[in-house]
Amino acid sequence: MDNWDEIRTAFRVAHIGTVSGAAEVLGVHHATVIRHIDALEDRLGVKLFQRHARGYTATEAGEDLLRVAQATDDQFSQLAGRIKGRGNDVSGELVVTSLGDASYLLVPVLAEFRREHPDIIVRYLTGDRLFRLEYGEAHVAIRAGRIPDQPDNVVQHFVTQKYTLYASEAYVARYGCPENWGQFDKHCFVGTDDPKSRAPFSQWMREHVPDKNVVFRSGDVHSLRRAIQEGVGIGFMSQMHAQELGNLTEITPPRDEWSAKLWLVTHMDLHRTTKVQAFLSFLKDRAKTWETP
Repeated sequence: MDNWDEIRTAFRVAHIGTVSGAAEVLGVHHATVIRHIDALEDRLGVKLFQRHARGYTATEAGEDLLRVAQATDDQFSQLAGRIKGRGNDVSGELVVTSLGDASYLLVPVLAEFRREHPDIIVRYLTGDRLFRLEYGEAHVAIRAGRIPDQPDNVVQHFVTQKYTLYASEAYVARYGCPENWGQFDKHCFVGTDDPKSRAPFSQWMREHVPDKNVVFRSGDVHSLRRAIQEGVGIGFMSQMHAQELGNLTEITPPRDEWSAKLWLVTHMDLHRTTKVQAFLSFLKDRAKTWETP
């Protein structure tokens, strides 16, 4: 096929479903979109779309073509991501991703790194989605849990966060501290809203704290931390964050099974680039003071 523009247009129409929507994304007039579709269908001798009042729907032949277009588009995205990471300067975009739980650690480091390298534009992406490093969606990923095993990635242990139960000083002043686990039914707790959470401390709480005693639940880790600070109840927090916040009382010593390992993950094609190596070295240096003994 000698006209990628027409295939790209068909690809966008199939994804969006309308000529006007595809035209807006592509930055062309809607008449250009129609002309590309008509020309492609004439060249192939088949109908790629069924036209109807709500828009365009790909036919079976259209779906075949679009699978090839999708693979090609992914390859272009992968290439673009790798090219953006190359070069000998610490400049351009630096895309770092992690769970939102790690933002209190990473944002100060990213801010300091940018002060030292003012030509960097930081994009810090958080959330549960696993960003695809092989497609250039991020330069560096900080991931939690088991060691990541995606192929072609360079994985390094970063830090281990030790978690335990904390209460605010105001809560302790009002209700006291449980002397042992057997007194947990006399206290209020803060916990995740996900009854199937596989986090070790969430599983432990389901087994040892009566459900009725978990009086504040949320799927947002920042809300859970704030609820603990506000004295709503006892809840899990990393020692690093508790020390940063202050005015919190450790209810029980941390346990190994509550710990969460963080991993540094980079794609092999970007791992040795100047920008990525500069950031990894900077991040590891700043992290030396994070872990508690």
